[in-house]
Amino acid sequence: MNNSIFESIKHIDSEGKEYWEARELMPNLGYTKWQKFKEVINKATLACESSNHSIFDHFTGSGKMVKIGSKTKRKIEDYKLSRYACYLIAQNGDSRKTEIALAQTYFAVQTRKQELLEKEYSLMSEDEKRLYQRNLTRKGNYSLNQTVKKCGVKNFDKFHNAGYKGLYNGETANDIAKRKGLRYREDILDNMGSSELIINLFRIDQTDEKLKKDNIKGQTNANKVHYNMGKDIRKFIKKQGGTMPEDFKKPNKSLKEIEKENKFLKNK
Repeated sequence: MNNSIFESIKHIDSEGKEYWEARELMPNLGYTKWQKFKEVINKATLACESSNHSIFDHFTGSGKMVKIGSKTKRKIEDYKLSRYACYLIAQNGDSRKTEIALAQTYFAVQTRKQELLEKEYSLMSEDEKRLYQRNLTRKGNYSLNQTVKKCGVKNFDKFHNAGYKGLYNGETANDIAKRKGLRYREDILDNMGSSELIINLFRIDQTDEKLKKDNIKGQTNANKVHYNMGKDIRKFIKKQGGTMPEDFKKPNKSLKEIEKENKFLKNK
């Protein structure tokens, strides 16, 4: 067992916030019975309250339907947990368990990193934010490509275009490139601002998660998942009155140009 276990069960909500489901976290902390784990959660919520943090910001009650027979389902209790909530649960768990010791280290380090990152990110310039988000989309697309390869996808261009078409109201990557006035084979992601990159990163991460979670197989099914994910994100943006993806202005410089300029200045 290693730290990647906790990353593999991490979820991202519609606002781009990360969370863990208590029922999924439970076995990875060495607990087999919900009632025992619920006692740890209760201790963690008290610790959260004592630290003057809002319980509702970190421990969100939820439920899920599970099968208890061939045709019968029932709702079971669950929680959506923030990284800080997971940290508190690990701190209040049975320290004799190896899994708890690992979780204590992981969530303590990652919570601190997140705090520092948020502070540093807010101080970044727009170009620095673009470079940072572009790096995340690059990693996200790599992970997504590995996932769809296992799904049986052969035509990667068609798969990625399905996601763009859902998100950009029918536009393919080539359509987006033409609208932005890009040269042949110039990367569209290198010509997006930080906000547009964040939207695409959300599309990439959520598609990757759904393909894995639902065990999707075949090119057609994978394309459909990607298209619907893009379309659902688009609907959410519209409902919230946000800027539609195609309405973001193209930055004055591509990230390739910015990277070249930075390299030139470093070498002077």
